[in-house]
Amino acid sequence: MGYGPTSKMLVNLVDGCTQAKNVVPGNVMWALDGDRTVRTTVVDVTAVKGRQAVDVVTDHMTFTAGPDLLLLTPEGWKRAADVAGTTVAWTHARKLRRERLTIWPGYEFGYFVGATCADGTVGKNYVSLVVNEEAFATRYATALAACTGLPARLEAVTRPSGYLKRDLPGFRVRVVSSYLSDALRHYVGGDAHHMRQRFPRVVLRDLDTFEGFLDGYIEGDGCPIKGWDARVITSANVAFLAEIAPIIGARFTPRARDKGASRLCVSGRWTSRGTFHPEHHPLNPPESSWIKVQEVRPRSALGAKPFTFYGYKLSPHPTFLVNGHLAREPW
Repeated sequence: MGYGPTSKMLVNLVDGCTQAKNVVPGNVMWALDGDRTVRTTVVDVTAVKGRQAVDVVTDHMTFTAGPDLLLLTPEGWKRAADVAGTTVAWTHARKLRRERLTIWPGYEFGYFVGATCADGTVGKNYVSLVVNEEAFATRYATALAACTGLPARLEAVTRPSGYLKRDLPGFRVRVVSSYLSDALRHYVGGDAHHMRQRFPRVVLRDLDTFEGFLDGYIEGDGCPIKGWDARVITSANVAFLAEIAPIIGARFTPRARDKGASRLCVSGRWTSRGTFHPEHHPLNPPESSWIKVQEVRPRSALGAKPFTFYGYKLSPHPTFLVNGHLAREPW
């Protein structure tokens, strides 16, 4: 029985997509190891003729392969002919060639995440902060550059004020990186909207990182309390504040919706309460997910010309990607 993708199906080399028939020994292919992308080298290529194939129709695309090609499902590896109605491991092929950042934990990382949660914007492929205070924007740019290595600079901008009915001067910091925007969305539960974001538990790696987060978040959505060694956070995202409260050992009572935003007091001596407990969470965003297989259609070769299925012997990882879909040869 045939296995592997057919001649014209796209497979993912590190240098870019190519048709299955064009892969040669020595090429480096993308694969998945858990939720991370990894590289694997082609050691040998085989070609097998066959008259029966299947069209695997997923939410992303349709690809043609041998019925015995193995695809990874939540229940383990299954034949391509048997995956209809389930999900298979997949990564977005267009993101394979993007720059992967090294993200460093610490105070600067916490400050960057906190300020972004308070006042930032996370787009499809960019992260930005627009504020009135130049000093705040400068600290944000410095923290962003320190924890990601990305160049960040200030731009003078204007933005409309609904209250004053005129444009006000401000400062913007903006970096283009789909990897960083994916990471931030992952930290806050998938949706970076200020009213729907969840508390990013990644900042609980150590006390230094969490204190950076508090400083950045409070600079955006808080202020000092006069006459008391404490600061106050003001936000309408009640669930967000409710997750912070036990970490700093504070009581939190949300306001009724018709009475405005809720407030959480952060004492300057909260660390002495012993309520902080470090947690380890990955800094890098997951690069794989599950995609639904809508149907699998049997397909027969027409006329005298059979299908040609291509198989690859790979090292160190035995898997490869068919336009983002994780696959491997039968054992």
